[in-house]
Amino acid sequence: MPTESTFILAAIFLILAATGWLLGYFGERDEQPPLNIDYLKGLNFLLNDQTDQAVEHFLKMVRVDNTTIETHFALGNLFRKRGEVNRAIRIHQNIIARPDISNQQRDQAFHSLAKDYLNAGLLDRAEILFTRLSNGSDYSQEALFNLINIYEQEKEWQKAIEASQKLSKLSGKISCEHQVSHYICELAEEAISTENYKEACLLISEIKVNNQTTLRTDLIKANIAFIEGDLRNASEIYYKILNKNSYLITESLPLLFDIYKKQDGLNELDSQLLSILESYPNLRNDIAYTAIVNDIRGSVVIDQCIEKYIQDDSTLSEFINVNDIFQSAPSNRVEATAKIRHALRILGTSNPLYQCNECGFSSQKLLWLCPSCKNWETQRPFLSVKFDSLLQRKAVNN
Repeated sequence: MPTESTFILAAIFLILAATGWLLGYFGERDEQPPLNIDYLKGLNFLLNDQTDQAVEHFLKMVRVDNTTIETHFALGNLFRKRGEVNRAIRIHQNIIARPDISNQQRDQAFHSLAKDYLNAGLLDRAEILFTRLSNGSDYSQEALFNLINIYEQEKEWQKAIEASQKLSKLSGKISCEHQVSHYICELAEEAISTENYKEACLLISEIKVNNQTTLRTDLIKANIAFIEGDLRNASEIYYKILNKNSYLITESLPLLFDIYKKQDGLNELDSQLLSILESYPNLRNDIAYTAIVNDIRGSVVIDQCIEKYIQDDSTLSEFINVNDIFQSAPSNRVEATAKIRHALRILGTSNPLYQCNECGFSSQKLLWLCPSCKNWETQRPFLSVKFDSLLQRKAVNN
């Protein structure tokens, strides 16, 4: 039986063919031939769900003009949307091979073929065509968007920078500064992986101060300082990050704690955390959750944040009597708190730790580029333990 998309395609063919016939009948009849019988044959193949025969028939048709070429494009684009990319490629290659089409129509065919290659995962071929189209065609802007997507997939960050800058210049309204900052960060992290710390520092310094940058640059600077043994500089950068943006606390607090622990300076860390909490009291919960999932122990201020977190968690009180625990003897209180922390850590680390604000994609680690919606720096950490599985189990037991 013919599918729904087959009937849609057949309708397209009828409309386009009828339009061509009407133009020929009411227009200049010497230049516009009547309704082409070949299209009726192709339509018959489609209605009988003989897709292969229909493709072969249309490919063999000699005449492709302004009236019929859009029908070929409609056929190719529909095949691509149906996932039949090989058929779409054949249709669009056939259009390109025609010697009697205009330059604009040829660019349209190249654009459609490039999208076919992209859908088929043939990134090298798609890149060649999109590069051609990015230079002065009607599809320049869309071609550059697709090139940036390809370069991100292939991690060709320098090419991504060049394409983004070209897009910003071409458009005049589209700003790519934020994503370019991330491309430079990616190059810097590649340099760090090869122990080329000087190159990494030079790359980070290229990011202009007045650009829409990212605190990721500070994380990279702190990482380089930590690797090179400049713990004082590293700790200052991590501390600055905590004061700037709470969502990166999950990345910076564990490393800041390690630095002070190595230097036997946890008292100084406590002083700094108290200073931050005086300005941003809402960070208390973030500090507690970060310490729980990373098993940070030894800081008086962090322990106090965790106790407050446990006391204020209304869901946790569904399972244990929190007030009785904190009113018990100090030894019992310490033991009970340790057990609760351990249980919360198991729950916290068994669930995703980050989620994209744009599309909801979740992961165990921070991903600067969301693999789902392809946006940069949209992931944020979960800052509370999820009790969904325990609540479902409790509901079943009740």
